[in-house]
Order: sequence, then C-alpha cells, then structure tokens
Amino acid sequence: MSTEKTSRFVRLRVELVLEIHDEDAVARAALERIARDAEDPDGPRIPEAEQAQAASAVTEDTAEALASLVDPFDLVGEVPGVELQQASWSSERIDHDPDSPDWDLDDDDVDEDDVDEDVDEDGEDPRAGGAG
Repeated sequence: MSTEKTSRFVRLRVELVLEIHDEDAVARAALERIARDAEDPDGPRIPEAEQAQAASAVTEDTAEALASLVDPFDLVGEVPGVELQQASWSSERIDHDPDSPDWDLDDDDVDEDDVDEDVDEDGEDPRAGGAG
C-alpha cells in the first residue's frame, strides 16, 4: 500500500460535439428554461434586465442557447460518493471533420505528467478556487 498523499479531487474533462438539427427548437427550449427559472420560487431572484439579456443571447446564438441548457451538475448528480465542487462550461460553433486526427477518440489528451503538475504539495489544484 502506498503512503503517497493523493488528492480527493479529480478533474473530469469531457468534450462533446453536437450536431444541431433544429436551431429554433434549441432556442425555444432555452427561452422556456429562462422563463421557468425566473418563475421558480425556490430559485434565485433573476433581475428582469438579466432575463432579457439572457433571452437575447439565446435567440441570437444557438451555441449560447445550448450552453444555457446543458448542466454539468446533471452529469454527476447521480454518481454515488461524489460531490461536484466546481464546474465551468462553454460552447462554440466549430467545423467538424470526423476523420480529422484531432478527433481521434483513442488518444488521451492529457499525459500522466500533466496531471501531476495540476496539484500542489497538498494534493490540491491551486487554480481550482473555492467550491462553485
């Protein structure tokens, strides 16, 4: 058994490429989510100006609409023994060539050495900040 100190924190990297077949449906769903969140009595109070800005963003940019619909908490919420501490996500339009070597799913994007560089002597990622 190793006496080496290890961190309890794990950075899970997921990259998804989605093909949008119906931009209007995505925008409608995002607008419905904004309205539902604004009406949620248990949720945070969202100022009307912020709601209007979000509505404008999701109707003008499908990638923004998609980002507003995807929730990383949903990815790990049902996983036993873990608690999401911090998450960030974004979306952007890209050109996608499934035959490109950039999308080879068999290659790891991170070397073992890179993982070790992300933690300090206490086994924590100094860039991670507080719980989010």
